[in-house]
Amino acid sequence: MADTVVLYAAPDHLNSMLILAKFISQNHQEVVHVIILSTASISAAATVAAIPSITYHRLADATTSTPPPSHVTNPIELSFEISRIHNPILIEALEEISKKSRIQAFVMDFFCNSAFEVSKSLNIPTYFYFSSGGHSLCMFLYIPTIHETIREDIGKLNDFLEIPGCPRIHTSDIPIGIHFRERNIYKHLLDTAINMGRSDGILVNSFDALEPKAKEALVKDLCTPNSKSTPPVYFLGPLIPESNSKDGVTEHECLKWLDLQPPRSVIFLCFGRKGLFSAEQLKEMAVGLENSGHRFLWAVRSPPPSQEEDLDLDAILPQGFLERTRNRGFVLKSWAPQKEVLRHDSVGGFVTHCGRSSALESVSFGVPMICWPLYAEQKLNRVFMVEEMKVALRLDMADDGFVTAAELEKRIRELMESENGNGVRRRVADMKNAGKAAAENGGSSVVDLEKFMSAVNIL
Repeated sequence: MADTVVLYAAPDHLNSMLILAKFISQNHQEVVHVIILSTASISAAATVAAIPSITYHRLADATTSTPPPSHVTNPIELSFEISRIHNPILIEALEEISKKSRIQAFVMDFFCNSAFEVSKSLNIPTYFYFSSGGHSLCMFLYIPTIHETIREDIGKLNDFLEIPGCPRIHTSDIPIGIHFRERNIYKHLLDTAINMGRSDGILVNSFDALEPKAKEALVKDLCTPNSKSTPPVYFLGPLIPESNSKDGVTEHECLKWLDLQPPRSVIFLCFGRKGLFSAEQLKEMAVGLENSGHRFLWAVRSPPPSQEEDLDLDAILPQGFLERTRNRGFVLKSWAPQKEVLRHDSVGGFVTHCGRSSALESVSFGVPMICWPLYAEQKLNRVFMVEEMKVALRLDMADDGFVTAAELEKRIRELMESENGNGVRRRVADMKNAGKAAAENGGSSVVDLEKFMSAVNIL
């Protein structure tokens, strides 16, 4: 019977789990088979079809017969609920896999916390995959301590928290899901943090040189409550997707435009699939870009009904903006091949929403960033990127998130023209090299993978 590692992913995190599967397989395909479980409808099988040591198995959608409670509307809470609903199907899948192979480890996505008791009941070594990075993991494992020591809701405070392995974090930068302890989302997150502390280990998408203080705090058991031992933590990054191509398009028109621009001269603005802006904010961004005097590539997104190909750029952006900037700007409707853009030699800066995947991609290609967080844990990521990693500059924004044209212009000029910007650029270049070294033979991430494989009795 073959030794098998089973990865279990919520649909929104399937792509990151696929990358983890490839990393394991690239280093150990001779000794381990990786099976990926998910309810995702996308054709993940095609993504891994060329890798014999990886199998994708789509679970039946249990929500058709057992829908989530109607009162659950928060997307994060909904992901936890959907995972819970699928536990009976998961049990069947694991039992079936066990008939044909030895399951040496079950690695679950953050949102699949409900599966923790399933794998434990089957006596399968149980691990979490935490794609949000080392600093975020420190904060997350510290939630039970916050719960025990701070009786007031974080959302009602205006203070800084001292969390091991992290710079001081203002309560307004803590993810809103843990602001109010009576809400269900808080209970899900608290329970997940507790289970992480009870697990056999945690795999993290990061590398030692990028987050050394966080790694040290985790190794020294500083983040778990009452000095309990932290499970072994394995930094296995940087794990980034191979391509951002869409519908078979590999040579996007914006890449041809970038080919014509000088090296490191273009500011790239892209905010993920949920990064929508009001018409007022888009106009302000346009003014800031125009006044900065720098070249730019901008993926524009606006709330419904104006989206995707129906977006009327002339109507949304300032009158004459596209004509005035046509020799130094390129504006896209919604989607951009982000990875291909970031790896292009003409790109000299990235205005980002601070999603973890985007930040890791930017670091991996040596592109300094300007932070414009929008939702989820992105304000927290900004703190780490600016103050600890030192790979980005911070945008000042109003309480409602609005950024003025003058502020955007100021930060672009700072990144592209000042010594401070050059310092960030040098730091990112160092991290690019460190990340590459971490993923090579003998590098810190490969060494941590060896430790994980040894812990699950595969090596």
